[in-house]
Amino acid sequence: MQTDYKQISLEGLWTNNAALVQLLGLCPLLAVSNSTVNALGLGLATILVLVGSNTLVSLGRNFITPTIRLPVFVLIIAGFTTCAELLLRAYAIELYQALGIFIPLIVTNCTILGRAESFASKSPVLPALFDGLVTGVGFALVLLVLGMLRELAGTGTILANMDRLLPINNDWTLIFFTTESPFLLAILPPGAFLFMGLLIALKNLFDRKMAVSTNQEPEAVEPGSKRVRVTG
Repeated sequence: MQTDYKQISLEGLWTNNAALVQLLGLCPLLAVSNSTVNALGLGLATILVLVGSNTLVSLGRNFITPTIRLPVFVLIIAGFTTCAELLLRAYAIELYQALGIFIPLIVTNCTILGRAESFASKSPVLPALFDGLVTGVGFALVLLVLGMLRELAGTGTILANMDRLLPINNDWTLIFFTTESPFLLAILPPGAFLFMGLLIALKNLFDRKMAVSTNQEPEAVEPGSKRVRVTG
């Protein structure tokens, strides 16, 4: 059976987005998205775990029996989460300290276990790898947009402290406005819920407009009544 990579991309990035549609992984999504660098760091770690776990689950799909598949999947996800955690500790210790407990909590992200169970365990390696990549990118993009919006509303800047993630010497901070004290509502968890609700509402509004624009106009109904003959 031929794999429809276009459909996989559309579902992972938009129509079945893990954050905006399935509403999975909201705990780390809402907790660490108070800045762009935190959101980008967690998003990249999630992509790494999704791609790695999907690939390994697909490779072993013919050898893992149904009775032990869920514990094995969790063990695989935990292994790749540990790899992501060690990489952050080695190369981005400040970002690792900022993300804290939410890096090991990637293990409990239902998105990753769900893709392993529903897709990777039933598909060849390349489609499983691709599915993990686009699902992770879709989740990371929502996380990134949320982080940028909250950082902008809270402090008036975007891309502050990017040196925590990338080995850069220049300051990438974009300053849109200055404030004596940050807008705490945007930075604290209530702001995360507000901005997340806004993103979901915008997606639903866009989907409705697209659905209306693609539907055909109903046929015009002629005025007046028609005589109908009934036989029985």
